[in-house]
Amino acid sequence: MSTRQESLLKWVKTATQEQIDRTKTTRGYLLQVAYGNKTASAELASRLESVTGGQVTRKQLRPDDWAVIWPELVAA
Repeated sequence: MSTRQESLLKWVKTATQEQIDRTKTTRGYLLQVAYGNKTASAELASRLESVTGGQVTRKQLRPDDWAVIWPELVAA
């Protein structure tokens, strides 16, 4: 099971509906990810990093496998 994602939780609670819509999922699903009940897909993690302007990162959302999915970020 995933761990609670505080940065995502904070963002979801204050995001506008337009921002949520840009993630291409629902506020409810994002809350499930934020509370650690679901794991963000690689696509969703990448989209969230973009939509949040880096407030929520792919590394935070996928701590166990981000380096395998995005090897270009290892040196970053």
